[in-house]
Amino acid sequence: MFFRMLAKAFTVGFKGKLLLIITIAFGASLATAMLNVSLDVGDKMNRELKTYGANLQVLPKMDALPAEIDGVDFNPLADREFIDEQELPKIKTIFWAYNIVAFTPYLEASASVNNVNHPVAVVGTWFNKDLDLPTGEKINTGIRQLKTWWQVDGEWVKDDDGSTAIVGSALAGQLGLTPGQTVDVNIEAGGVSKSLPLKVAGILSGGGTDDDKIFVSLSTLQQTTGLTGKVSRVEVSALTTPENELARRAALNPDRLSAKDYETWYCTAYVSAIAYQIEKALPGSEAKVIRQVAESEGMILTKIQLLMFILTAAALISSGLGISGLMTTKVLERSKEIGLMKALGAQSSAVLLLFVMEAVISGLAGGLLGYGAGLGFAQIIDRTVFDTALSFKGLVLPLVLLLSVLLTLAGSFSAMRMVIRLQPANVMRGGR
Repeated sequence: MFFRMLAKAFTVGFKGKLLLIITIAFGASLATAMLNVSLDVGDKMNRELKTYGANLQVLPKMDALPAEIDGVDFNPLADREFIDEQELPKIKTIFWAYNIVAFTPYLEASASVNNVNHPVAVVGTWFNKDLDLPTGEKINTGIRQLKTWWQVDGEWVKDDDGSTAIVGSALAGQLGLTPGQTVDVNIEAGGVSKSLPLKVAGILSGGGTDDDKIFVSLSTLQQTTGLTGKVSRVEVSALTTPENELARRAALNPDRLSAKDYETWYCTAYVSAIAYQIEKALPGSEAKVIRQVAESEGMILTKIQLLMFILTAAALISSGLGISGLMTTKVLERSKEIGLMKALGAQSSAVLLLFVMEAVISGLAGGLLGYGAGLGFAQIIDRTVFDTALSFKGLVLPLVLLLSVLLTLAGSFSAMRMVIRLQPANVMRGGR
C-alpha cells in the first residue's frame, strides 16, 4: 500500500512534481559545474598564470645578492660563483618535477655599442632547448616557453646559432635597427674587450628592461666571455599551491619543523618546498622565491575559489527556497488526503515517511538531471576560460546526488512540520 501511494504521489499532480525536479536540477547543475571546475582549478589557474613568468630564481650562493643596474650586472666580486649548465637537468628530477613548467638559464655581460653612451646588457639564454634528463626523458624548455607574452618581429634565435641576436625594441629604436641588419657589440671579458658582430634576427617587445637588452644563444656568450658551461642564474616557472601558515614557517627554517609537518610540507607543492628541493638538487645554489608573483598567484586563486563558492551557495539557497515553497503548496493541496490517512489510523511518522521518500526520489531525479546539465556548463567554462577539455571527476556524481537529496530535505523541512502538526478533525471541518 505504501508504495502504491508513493507511486500515485508522482502520477497525480505531475506538473507540480516536474517543477520541483527542475528547481532541484537548477541548483544541482551549478554545483556540478563548480565542482568539476574547482577540483582542478588550482592547476588550471596556475597554468594560466605561468604564462606571465617565473616564480623562482636560482642563484649561486655567493651571488645571491647581485648588484644590478638597468639590467646590467655590476657585481664587484672578482671570484663570483656560477652554476654549471650541465647540472640544470637535475631541476626536473625533484619530487615535484612535473610541476616545473619551464626553466631557462641566463649569463649576462656588459657591452658597449656604437651610438649608445651607456653599457648595454647582453644576455645569453636558451631559446628553445631540447634537453636530455637524467631519467632518460626528453623535454623542451627555454625562454620561449617561460615568457610566452614576448612578441618578436622577425625570427627567433636558434640555440646553435652563434651569429644572430634578438634586440629589445627600445634599444633597436635607439640604434635604428630592423631585422636583417648587423650590430657590433664589444663585450668586456676578463679585462679584454671582444668584438662580436651579430645579425639582428628579430626585434623583441617584452615590456620592462628586456626591451633594452640584446639576447643571444647561451653558448655564444659563454664562448665570448670564456665561461664555457657556466650560467649566472636560472628562472623557473612552477605550478604551486597557495602558501599557508605551515609553508611560511617552513620558509624560515624547514629544519625546525616536526617530522609530521616536514613530511606534509615537503609533499605539498608549496613554492618554498619546490625551492628547497631545487637547492638540494643543485648543491651550491640558492633558490629565491619571487614573492610578488607567488603571492599574487595564491591571492588570485583564493579569490576565484571564494567566488565559485559564493555563486554555488547562492544558487543552492535559491533552489532551497523554491523547494520550500513548492513542498508547502503540495502539503496544503493534499491536506485532506493527509487528514484522511491519519483518521484511518496512520501514524504521523508513517505519513512523514511518505513525504520524505517523495523528497528523496525528487532529489535524486533532480540531481541526475542537474548533473547532466552541469557537465555541459563545466565544458563551456573549461573551453572558454581555460581552453582545455573537460576532465570528468568520478567523485562529482555521488556528491551532487547527496547534495540534491539534502537540499530537498532541507527545503521540505517546513512542509514536513506541517504534516506532523496537521490534525484530522480540523481538516474534516475545512480547517488546517
